[in-house]
Parts: sequence; C-alpha cells; structure tokens
Amino acid sequence: MSSKKFEEYAYVLDYLPRGHPFDRRPIHLRKPVALAVGEDFFTLLELVPRDGVILTPGEKVFIGKGIREKVDHISRRISYEELTSSARDELVKVVDRVVRENERRFVEIFNTAPALTTRMHSLELIKGIGKKKLWEILEERRKKPFESFKDLEERVGLRNMAEAIKDRILEELRGGQRYYLFVRPAPKSLE
Repeated sequence: MSSKKFEEYAYVLDYLPRGHPFDRRPIHLRKPVALAVGEDFFTLLELVPRDGVILTPGEKVFIGKGIREKVDHISRRISYEELTSSARDELVKVVDRVVRENERRFVEIFNTAPALTTRMHSLELIKGIGKKKLWEILEERRKKPFESFKDLEERVGLRNMAEAIKDRILEELRGGQRYYLFVRPAPKSLE
C-alpha cells in the first residue's frame, strides 16, 4: 500500500494581508493569505499564516505534518490563473532556485525517465531534446549515469539544461498538458 506524499516545504510567492483579490466576501471577513509553491511537486497553494505572522515572497516555510511555525493551515490548492502578477514573477525565480539547488534530483530524471508511449519518451517533453538527442542520452546513460548538468551537457552536447527544466516546470504549472514530468497535475474540476 503506497501512502500519498505531501509537500513538506513551500516557497511564498506573494503575501496578501487583506486576503485574495478573487475572494468575494466583504473585506472585514477576509484573512491574510499567502500564495505559495511546494518544493517537491510544485503544487500551487493558498496558505493561511499564523496570527501576527507576515510572510515574505521567496521565504521557505514548513507546511508538512507536525508543528508549523509560521503557517496555520493550507486553505486550498490553487491554479496558475489564480496567482497574482507578483506571484507569477516570483514563481519564475523560485522554480529556478529549486532546480539549481536540487541539481542531483533533476539530473536523476535523465538517468531514470521512462518512455511514455512506444513513439514518445518523457525526456522529449524537455525543450531541446528531440529524437536524435534522446537516443544519445539513452546511450550515454547506459554507459554511466549522469552526475550533473555539466556532465549531461558535455556528454550529449546539450546546453543549459537547468533553464530547459525550469521552462518545462513553468509550462506544466500553467496547466493543460497531456503529460507531466515534474509537476503534480491539479485535480480536474467538476465544473
């Protein structure tokens, strides 16, 4: 039996002291919220901070099970369209930071990514990887697993894979993808 995995940490994208602008309740009934993105699955979330806590964009906060120092609770999962323009700008920086600080995790995808169908491989979802580069990656990873972006780029002749991964993550966060490589897709709405 597999247990569902949840985000442990999130990065604050925007802090809204008067609540979300799309909230239709009267302003006196709204509570401060923060828009955030999870570190592991890039889940977009609306967080309610503890009383008296002001969250800062770019700040990493604990949202896992247990005692949360700054976050009272996660109010809901949100879509990309619900992000403020400030949150969208911060999202680009945060995703770039997560990819660069967790290089090993993202390089491992090149060592283990499977085929999606008999005609398409999951690595082809990343910009710059077509059939020719895919075969080179598969051949090189059979010889020896990739150890870093630099190793991958030198052995296969790709360029700026961290940037390509960041772009793919942002594309997946915008939604509407058939296949997701990095982001846990949002549940389908019942509307």
